Amino acid sequence: MNTVSELLQDKKQEVTTINPDKSAHDAMQLMADKKIGALLVEEDGKMIGIFSERDYPGKAKALHKPLQEVLVKEIMSDHVVHVSPDDTIEHCMELVTKNHVRHLPVLKDDQVIGIISIGDLSKA
Repeated sequence: MNTVSELLQDKKQEVTTINPDKSAHDAMQLMADKKIGALLVEEDGKMIGIFSERDYPGKAKALHKPLQEVLVKEIMSDHVVHVSPDDTIEHCMELVTKNHVRHLPVLKDDQVIGIISIGDLSKA
């Protein structure tokens, strides 16, 4: 297995998204229900950010608000490192290491077609 496309063939394709105006509490609950570590933040069908389990502890605490009052858009990462289906697994490993991220959305023609995690990459 050398490319993201090949990795996606062996992976469940569901990508879970959330609206930026939802609460961080809703996002954390959705991730717990789905047993996943990140959600793509979408508005009007377009990816505008990513929300991960690592976003709440540091960013939300700085807002000094209860989890139910913190909005996803207040603490999401809006600089999303992403890959294409043609990228190599090696390139993806370099990206997660360099950017200190655990999830990489996969885009083709500016459309999200999947998401891969550092766990997926290490298995490949």
